[in-house]
Amino acid sequence: MAQKTTVARPYADAAFQLAQAAGALAGWADGLAMAAAVVSDSRVATVLGHPRVDDGRKADLVLDVCGEALDGQQRNFVRLLVQRDRIGVLPEISHQYDRLRAEYEKTLNAELTTAHPIDDAVRDRLAEALSQRLARTVSLDTQLDESLIGGAVIRAGDLVIDGSVRGRLNRLTSALSR
Repeated sequence: MAQKTTVARPYADAAFQLAQAAGALAGWADGLAMAAAVVSDSRVATVLGHPRVDDGRKADLVLDVCGEALDGQQRNFVRLLVQRDRIGVLPEISHQYDRLRAEYEKTLNAELTTAHPIDDAVRDRLAEALSQRLARTVSLDTQLDESLIGGAVIRAGDLVIDGSVRGRLNRLTSALSR
């Protein structure tokens, strides 16, 4: 995992710089996500990993499946990754690109997991409070997990706020066992 991250970083940086220069951050994010999904398909991965398939055919395969979703620069980027035998790290490149974009745009996707459904007003207040605390625009996705018993858990990047009953019981158990 660390090796893929290390290999992907300069390519993600280069893609971000190209996208920024072209004013196409969203377009590049969509294109990279599409190409990453294609590369992640097991059938495509088999062809890409086959030693007898030449680089041109590998690149053409990915580009044909992506169709018009990629512009000229993105198509060249895919060809470069194939030539340098880095096409397999495209999903990690896409992930790192998304992180660079979110940092640049000062946005953050957070996850709110609750034991019971909450209404939109409560969710919006939580998103606003997180936005103020983190100095970023927070998009809050909600999920239900009845095993929490009550309360909620918020995951925003590296920040985890566990206000669930299950979390409190776990902390109490840990404290009592010391």
